[in-house]
Amino acid sequence: MVGIVGYGAYIPRYRITVEEIAKIWGKDPETIKKGLKIVEKSVPGVDEDSVTIAVEAARNAVNRAGINAKDIGAIFIGSESPPYAVKPSSTIVAEAIGATPELMAADFEFACKAGTQAIIASMALVDSGMIKYGMGIGSDTSQGRPGDALEYTAAAGGAAYIIGKKDTLANIEAVYSFATDTPDFWRREGQEYPRHGARFTGEPAYFKHVISATKGLLEKGGYSIEDFDYFVFHQPNGKFPLVAAKKLGIPAGKLKQGLLTPVIGNTYSGATPLGLASVLDVAKPGDLILATSFGSGAGSDSFAIRVTDVIEEKRKKAPSVEYYIKRKTYLTYGEYVKHRRKLKM
Repeated sequence: MVGIVGYGAYIPRYRITVEEIAKIWGKDPETIKKGLKIVEKSVPGVDEDSVTIAVEAARNAVNRAGINAKDIGAIFIGSESPPYAVKPSSTIVAEAIGATPELMAADFEFACKAGTQAIIASMALVDSGMIKYGMGIGSDTSQGRPGDALEYTAAAGGAAYIIGKKDTLANIEAVYSFATDTPDFWRREGQEYPRHGARFTGEPAYFKHVISATKGLLEKGGYSIEDFDYFVFHQPNGKFPLVAAKKLGIPAGKLKQGLLTPVIGNTYSGATPLGLASVLDVAKPGDLILATSFGSGAGSDSFAIRVTDVIEEKRKKAPSVEYYIKRKTYLTYGEYVKHRRKLKM
């Protein structure tokens, strides 16, 4: 069975609190924290972007997998914040980890679910026998217009997954995808900051797709909610995943381990992969995980993942998500503006 041979995470060390942003715009931080269920978010360093984040995550994944990077036959990166408008990020990562030149490389784009789409593409190539290992990465340094609600949540981070058939630490038992043309969030060519469709981001977009994909996976695989030990949903804020879980009859406690947005913000393409990595950091052999991503525009990918005995020996070979969460340095709003290059000459 195709599964996860190795995984790796990376979150920048810098943070900014809701209070620090709110005081600049004259907002009540407690109201914002209550509404978004977030207390702080990660911020990339001045020398970090979605590629450097992807490189760190990829290196951690290779170390955890214990394989030769030359055996990776495809590297796909999902991101909506690539440093180049025309030039692949995937080739940079491949070169950095020593996977070139005999491999496929491509960049994926589908808002916040591009990372899970990269994983699915890797699964298909491995399952077909075309390649031995494939790597799917979700990595972002997401954008938020100054003063916009997104500024409180748009964060940075990523995770990489190596897919293969041997020595898997978790097997992917089923996958289900659901997509429609629902333009709830977009950024036109040349625009620096994205725009969102306000009330349309909830019911017609996020909840419809996350719930439909999750239900589709349950039906396809013959599962029930009770079969799963952990759930990971895309997390644009700390509230939406809990609401989706309630609609599906999922106990909130089963989301706790993978719900990272309250302490690191929304890492866009990295959100679901990072949440899954956090679960894999603690899951026991035999545990069953359901992970559902969401990308505006709009679509969701849902996975049923069964942990194997191999997890025990592999997860200690690279830093955990918790390590990166605890490793932090706080910024003032002025330092944050500098890091995010929000001032233009």
